[in-house]
Amino acid sequence: MERRFPQAKDPEMTDIAITSPVVRVARVLAAADLSANAEGTEDSASAEVDVAWKGQVDRARAVLRTLREPSPEMIEAGRAAGSEPAEIWSAMVRAAIDEQDSLVG
Repeated sequence: MERRFPQAKDPEMTDIAITSPVVRVARVLAAADLSANAEGTEDSASAEVDVAWKGQVDRARAVLRTLREPSPEMIEAGRAAGSEPAEIWSAMVRAAIDEQDSLVG
């Protein structure tokens, strides 16, 4: 039986993810290490990422653990997002990303 998830109402948010946040973050970390688009040397790293992401699970969990305590900006964004959990989550993560962008420059 195919799992179906509702589409997000927020046009800035993608559909509800089927893979876990740990897997998605681990894949991004592996890709950053391997891909020439980031810190790596591989022009096409997808096959390597498919193998290497499992070695990034501990780092991915560490990244997600840091998000357990939201910043004041994240809390405000969550409050303003409404009552849908996916919309609240998306708003809070976007606030964290925007906060980082302003810190970096």
